[in-house]
Order: sequence, then structure tokens, then C-alpha cells
Amino acid sequence: MTNLTIWLTPIWLLAVGVTMGAVVLVAAWLLCLGVNRRLASTIRETIAEGILLQISYTVIASVVLAVVAAPIMPVDRLITSLKRLPHVGTIEKEVTVPASTPDHLLEISFRADELQSYFITTSEDIAINTETAKGFVDPLLTVDGGSTGEPSYEWTPGSTAERVFDQDVQSLLISNESDLPTTVTVRVVTDVEMPEVHYLPITAAGVVGLFLLYLLVRWLAPRVSVLATATAKEAVSQPVFLLLMIVGVAALVAYIYIPYNTFGEDVKMLKSTGMTTIKVLAIVMALWTASVSVAEEIEGRTALTVLSKPISRRQFILGKFLGIVWPIVLMFVLLGIVFLISVSYKVVYDARESAKTSPEWQLCFEELIRIVPGLLLAFMEAVVLAAISVAVSTRLSMLPNLVICGSIYVLGHLGPLIVNSAAGKIVFVRFIGRLISVVFPVLDHYEIEGAIAGSASVPPSYLLNAALYSLLYCAAAMLLALIFFEDRDLA
Repeated sequence: MTNLTIWLTPIWLLAVGVTMGAVVLVAAWLLCLGVNRRLASTIRETIAEGILLQISYTVIASVVLAVVAAPIMPVDRLITSLKRLPHVGTIEKEVTVPASTPDHLLEISFRADELQSYFITTSEDIAINTETAKGFVDPLLTVDGGSTGEPSYEWTPGSTAERVFDQDVQSLLISNESDLPTTVTVRVVTDVEMPEVHYLPITAAGVVGLFLLYLLVRWLAPRVSVLATATAKEAVSQPVFLLLMIVGVAALVAYIYIPYNTFGEDVKMLKSTGMTTIKVLAIVMALWTASVSVAEEIEGRTALTVLSKPISRRQFILGKFLGIVWPIVLMFVLLGIVFLISVSYKVVYDARESAKTSPEWQLCFEELIRIVPGLLLAFMEAVVLAAISVAVSTRLSMLPNLVICGSIYVLGHLGPLIVNSAAGKIVFVRFIGRLISVVFPVLDHYEIEGAIAGSASVPPSYLLNAALYSLLYCAAAMLLALIFFEDRDLA
């Protein structure tokens, strides 16, 4: 039961975040039902006919997990931390204390059990208290003056400085006995008892954002969305999708028990191989769907029948592209959940196999949360290759499409390696490497093996830059697809 609680707690926390998102969605739908019944009915039908149906089942399963596992989970700490979430963070206060002034008031409040670190900057010697009439006689803390801009006193976990503040603080009293006034800056960093709750609103926002994005596309481009929904349903119903899902789940579960012989780094190997597996399976799915849905429909004259309806060629291409992206989203959601469970359980499994002390659940959560950016980057890479595959499929059949996109996948990862290798010092080799990086997408931007090896997190700014790069490359690929398809003879 102890080991179950350790690796299941991180999954339960994310399930709670999904539950929060589900509550928001249900509340929004009930509001629509009360205001506009037709809109609520349209939303229900849209969810029932697309990939949101399978995702809704996943959300319901997460809600059930959050409720069923609650008796063995730290619910009280979770609720307390959520309530305190708006009140923590970085607090910075500045005050000028006149010369020879005792007990000058600085209005700053924080809880001692939430204190993570604090920094005090002053140019003159000062005494800090929480009670009056103590000054320099019996000070809580004395701070020697230092140079401007550098902390005169700082405390962080593990530092040699004293923590001092062991009780809740409502205000500070600063005494200055020097002949000069001093500007005192106090910066306090606080956090909740369970810092992991910071990810719950993000998880809820991700769930709500996915549903809203799907509905927004349906509202802004109804014809494109209808074609995309039909393409997505056809792709998901194909035996290839089920086969790839089975292979993915089996591989991710097997990776837990495979001995990598890495002297304690098996978790890192699991994260690297797992992300690569999901990414490759999604790319294979995208290439297969593009070939079947675009190339074969053009060659089989089915596209001519579709275009005989009030659908333009531009809408046809965009609808097919979105119809390929939605199954990729579904695959990443389903396999991503299995992957998160595998990583969390792997931490406990390795500790047990190595006869080590059972890890804390916080370690499982830390390892788990670091792979989420990697999944997002892998999804972006799969979408970019899907866009390229759609462009190629407008002119070529399945086999050439697979060969070309496979070559682009290899070259996209090879270009930076050529430039940075020893052979890259040769002018011609460096030129070829840079030419590959310009013509083909630099897929190394979507790799986080370095972050995994260094146990580092991917910053949000990097994800944003990668998303913009993917958006631009997909736009270029779609433009190329429209050019290829515009004068394609379908008869």
C-alpha cells in the first residue's frame, strides 16, 4: 500500500487538476443550457462526433480516480495549499529609515511555515524585530550595512545563515542607530505547504483549452471542421491506429522492467526512449493518414466528389490537415497518460530493485512533471511532419511520401550534428549542414535529451519559441500544399 501511494499520488494530483477543468467545462455547458439550448445541443453533438468523445472518457476516468483514491491521499494538505495559493509568492518591500530612529514600521506579513527564502539589503547597520522596544539591545536579527544592490543578509535552505523567523510575521520593526538614513529592502519568497498544487490550475487550463480550441475551430471554420472530423473519425477507426496504440502501450509498460544497466540512471533512459516511442508512433500515424486520406482520395477520384460540394480546394487541404492533427492529439493524450504512469512507477520500482529506501512521492512527481514539456515538443514535431506529409501527398502516393518524410526526419536531426561535428570545420561540410538546416525543419529543436541528462526543466520561453517555429513551418507547408493542389487535375 505504501509503494502504491508513493507512485500514485502524482497521478492523483494531475487527476485532481483534470477534475477542476472538468468542473469548469460542465459549469460552462450548464450556463449555455440555461441561456441558449440550441448552442448547448450543438456543443454536445460536436463533442460526441469527434475525438473529444474519447478525450471526454479519459477525463471521466481521471475524475473517478480523483474521487476513489482520495481516502489514501493527502486531501487536507491539498485543500489547505489551494486556499493559500493566491497569498504566496515573492513579496518585496522598501522603506527609508531615518537616522537614529528606533522601531520604524515596515508593513510586510508572511507565514513562517511558508517561508522559502528572504533577502535584506541596507547600506547602514540595522536591527530587525517583531516586537517593540528591543532595538539593538535584544534584536531578533542584526544586519550589517553593505554595498548598494547586493543583499546584506540572505537566508536560503541549506545556507549557513540563521532562519530567524520561526513564527508568523505581521510587520517588521527596523531600528537605525547610525547618523545616516538608510533604505532597507526586504524580499521574501513564500510557497504553500504542497508546492505541487501550482500545476493543478495549469492542468485544468490545459483541459479547458483543448475543448475550447476544438469548439473554436468548429465555430470559425465549420466546413473545414466537418471535413476534419470525418478525416479524424476515419483515421481513428483504421486498424493502424489501434495497432500503434497497442504497440505504444506495450512498449511503455515494458520499458519499466527493461534493465538499462545505466548505474542508477534508468529513469532517464525510460523518459528518453518513451518520448521517442510516442513521437515515432505519432509520426507514422500522421504519414499513413496523410497518404490514405489525401493521396489515395485524389488518385481514387474521391476528392473530386468532395470538391463538387461547396468546399474549396483550400478548405479541402486545411480540413485534411486538421483531420490528421486531431488523431495525433488523441494519441499523445492516451499514450502520454500511460507514459506519466510509467515514469512515476519506475522511480519506485528502481528503488525497490536496488534495495534503496523508498522515495518520497515528491520525487516521483518531479520526474513526472519534467517530461510534460518533452511531450509537447514531440507533439509539435509530429505536427510539422504531418504538414509536410500533406503537402507531399497532394502530388505523390504513399510509398514516395513515406520515403521523403522519412528522409526529412533524418536530415532534420542530422543538420545541426553536421555543423557541430569535427567535420563541420570543413567549409563545404558546414555549408551543406547549414543548407539542410535552412531548407528542412531543424528537428533538434524538439529534443530535450540534454535537459533529461542534466535533470533540468525546459523553460516556458523555449516552448513558446518552439511553438512559433512550428506554426511558421506548418504555415509554409500548407502554402506549399495549396500551390501543389491548386492546379492538380482531379479528373
